Amino acid sequence: MTHNVAYYRVSTKDQSIEAQRSAMGGPFDQEFHDEGVSGGVMAGKRPGFATLLKALRSGDTVHVYAVDRLGRDALDVQSTVRSLIDKGVTVNVHGIGFIGRGAGEIVLAVLAQVAEMEKRRIAERTADGRETARKALAATGKTHRGKDSLGRPMAHDAASVVKWRDERRASIKETAQHFSISPASVKRYCAAHKKVA
Repeated sequence: MTHNVAYYRVSTKDQSIEAQRSAMGGPFDQEFHDEGVSGGVMAGKRPGFATLLKALRSGDTVHVYAVDRLGRDALDVQSTVRSLIDKGVTVNVHGIGFIGRGAGEIVLAVLAQVAEMEKRRIAERTADGRETARKALAATGKTHRGKDSLGRPMAHDAASVVKWRDERRASIKETAQHFSISPASVKRYCAAHKKVA
């Protein structure tokens, strides 16, 4: 008996696979997913995808939302799809259709290259934006978007957090709990306060 199997991936824990699930429709016999797994991780190294690979049988169809869900880069995508086809598994990419031998593999190769180029362009734009912000901050004290710093704004005044901690000789964990912030934030506030002092 053959199965329709769906695979979803989102890069961060605060993202949801629901948008992909809704767009792809279904119903599916089985669903596998990786949440909080970067696209930079090779397909076979992702826990959900690795489990999917073990469950597949010849004649099954794997449905994915986009080409970049199938691998880290163009080579990984092509290798993943080729290995699935060799197993007798059909790949269906949402909005593109079924990928088979020959012409389907060529189309996939081109799409994977385009996805990889777009990923590089996004990284370049992000780096350019960061550099522009850094220069503006150095020149004016504000980023090009009017922020006081490059990082996330602090939820509390660093001096107040450090003062409370020092007065009580509290641990980082206790301080984090008192101010409802993460231990990493407490460390950041303490480091920032030392630089000012």
